[in-house]
Amino acid sequence: MNQQHQNERARIRAAIDRLLAGQATNSNGSLTVVALAAEADVHRMALLKRHADLKNEFYERVRNEAAQTPEAEQRLRKTNTKLRTTIANQKAEIERLRQLVTQLTLASAVLTHENARQSGSALPPDNVVPFPSTATEVL
Repeated sequence: MNQQHQNERARIRAAIDRLLAGQATNSNGSLTVVALAAEADVHRMALLKRHADLKNEFYERVRNEAAQTPEAEQRLRKTNTKLRTTIANQKAEIERLRQLVTQLTLASAVLTHENARQSGSALPPDNVVPFPSTATEVL
């Protein structure tokens, strides 16, 4: 580790302590990675890429010391809940539409049969064998 890297890590650790103590000096004081990067005067991508362990440590300390769920996790949980509700609603709608298709298909068949019967062309198709109407015809 070079000196700049160690210096960044020290600034990040100090920023974590300030944010959790509620004594932010360079940020808005929220318990987010963006605020942590601003508080430590480190580029956010450097925090996310080079110091991912400190980011994870920050979130762990937020959970334990501040007894809060990090804002990013709260947003994800809210989005997840919303998406699950959307999926459930879509599944119900698909089931309703499937039942409607079945009902409309049956109604179409009945209307087609009635139309054919009324027009006098109620002859069965070539591939249909009618059932005998009485038991004596079976013999």
